[in-house]
Amino acid sequence: MKHGCSTEELSTILQHSRQTVPALWGTQAQQRWASSLPMNTVVLFVPQQEAWVVERMGRFHRILEPGLNFLIPILDKIRYVQSLKEIVIDVPEQSAVSLDNVTLQIDGVLYLRILDPFKASYGVEDPEYAVTQLAQTTMRSELGKLTLDKVFRERESLNSNIVHSINQASDEWGIRCLRYEIKDIHVPPRVKESMQMQVEAERKKRATVLESEGHREAAINVAEGRKQAQILASEGQKAEQINKAAGEANAVLAKAEAKAKAIRLLSEALTLQNGNAAASLSVAEQYVSAFSNLAKESNTILLPSNTGDISSMVTQAMAIYGSLSKTKTQSTADSAPPETLEVTLEGNTVSETETAQKY
Repeated sequence: MKHGCSTEELSTILQHSRQTVPALWGTQAQQRWASSLPMNTVVLFVPQQEAWVVERMGRFHRILEPGLNFLIPILDKIRYVQSLKEIVIDVPEQSAVSLDNVTLQIDGVLYLRILDPFKASYGVEDPEYAVTQLAQTTMRSELGKLTLDKVFRERESLNSNIVHSINQASDEWGIRCLRYEIKDIHVPPRVKESMQMQVEAERKKRATVLESEGHREAAINVAEGRKQAQILASEGQKAEQINKAAGEANAVLAKAEAKAKAIRLLSEALTLQNGNAAASLSVAEQYVSAFSNLAKESNTILLPSNTGDISSMVTQAMAIYGSLSKTKTQSTADSAPPETLEVTLEGNTVSETETAQKY
């Protein structure tokens, strides 16, 4: 050859220098395009957040760091280009059966990052495709452990379990799964109708319970109100009875005091001159008043033989009064203290003590 290059080397250089169409990685749902491999130009500039895996004579040599790098032509070859940025992969929609035998259609989004470019290049043929398939199988496995209701309630724990399971298997590939998010969960139409009916029944149940609790609270409030009203009424009756009793006691005392005063005034009047005549007149008036009311309350009465002789009735009443007065005077004299009398006999004074009854 004129230029010192073999035909095989020339074809290799031409193959690396021409513009090639990017190839599709994984399945069609991923829509991730890989950049073409750069050719060895001795002096290379590696972009930030990329790792170029270099082979020397078909064997792994080193990983080029971002910045300026030098390679030996022909001997060194850039075999893999790994991006160290966070990679977002759409997990295709797939079928999964829950614990209560409900078929679900679930898709998600996977976030991962390449931590070890060497393992990502030589540990697995297509790391992103492998992680996607692992995410799908793990998601089906985790969904089989939960019922339909728990799938919606425990979405966060489901995502964390999927991430943990993926990281256990992807450590050998140099890939770290950062998080996994479930985008949509599609249920069969009949199951969706059943869920809607369940939601409506739950809301009706909640409304019925709230209504019954309202009735109960109202009944309790009414009972409390009646109880307080009865307590207040009993306290009012108690206060009324106390006040009434106090009023009756005061009235009895007032009547007793008035009667005592009347008796005292009457006794004083009887001791005056013509007191007996006044007493006779009062007895006669009371007799006439009592006689006039005999037949008003009952038609059966007992009358003395001399009902028309008022004077005899007054005389009899005065005799009773006189005997009572005499008895009272006698009892007063019996209780009087002894008196000392002085008697003069033959010029001598003799003192004797005798009771007032002897004289």
